[in-house]
Amino acid sequence: MAIIETLGLSRNFGKTTAVEDVTLAVEAGEVLGFLGPNGAGKTTTIRMLAGMIAPTKGYAVVAGHRTDRDVEQLHEIIGMLTQMPGLYDRLSARRNLEYFAGFYPSIQARSQVEKYLRLMGLWERRDSKVGTFSKGMKQRLALVRALVHEPKVLFLDEPTAGLDPEAAGEVRRLLRTLREEGRTIFLSTHNLNEAEMLCSRIAVIHTRLLALDTPEQLRRRFFRRQLVVQLEAPDTQVAQIVRKLPFVQEVHEDGSQLILELTDPERNRPELVKAIVEAGGRVIGVSEKQYPLEEVYLRLIREEKQNES
Repeated sequence: MAIIETLGLSRNFGKTTAVEDVTLAVEAGEVLGFLGPNGAGKTTTIRMLAGMIAPTKGYAVVAGHRTDRDVEQLHEIIGMLTQMPGLYDRLSARRNLEYFAGFYPSIQARSQVEKYLRLMGLWERRDSKVGTFSKGMKQRLALVRALVHEPKVLFLDEPTAGLDPEAAGEVRRLLRTLREEGRTIFLSTHNLNEAEMLCSRIAVIHTRLLALDTPEQLRRRFFRRQLVVQLEAPDTQVAQIVRKLPFVQEVHEDGSQLILELTDPERNRPELVKAIVEAGGRVIGVSEKQYPLEEVYLRLIREEKQNES
């Protein structure tokens, strides 16, 4: 069941179109990666979904609430992490969180604050002033603030931007934990590896929605499936025999690797390996060729820019 739905969601700023006709649905418990270059409309979309600004056209529904009408109810059931944490440097971590938790009278603020400070590895620094925290610690604390009221949907806008590799890794581990708990997360990021690690589906936006699918299906939009057979050593004779197999459509030799396109990779793989071994080839491994998500993303953006010109 969809917990986030948009229909023709659009936003103009004067004569500038920031978001145009975005229609999508996010299932409950799904982590959706939201990708696009700077100025593509990612933050504007999140602000509309969070009820911070109203759409110019179209509408969005989050957990049963229209984002342009039910703003108060919406803010009680969503959590949001922006690129600017907005914490009070002169207050301790605990006091910061108790202050923000006070906006949700239905929760047990102290127990919730302790729960998430422990989860984020910040309990030992609970009484330290936030101004003494590193950027990574502040980002984790801001994530606690977004979670303290147990929101149904979590909107994250570049949660690891500007963090060093260790701090970014900590935030990703926490997001994996939230994913395993079945949280619905709308994740805007420039980090394509991060998106692939965390997200079940990927949406690519460049003012309008260019694609929405699993990483694997997005790859198949541009790249044909290929198997990589790693041999012990280069063997042209084996390659020639493989080319004659009826289910082999194409073979490319790359050193000791054979890169192949088959009629039906799952069904043909055992027969392929058998034929190579019978021809005297020594097979070290067989895998499917993986194309980085970055290549798919760049092709989508280039395609859109060509359409605009």
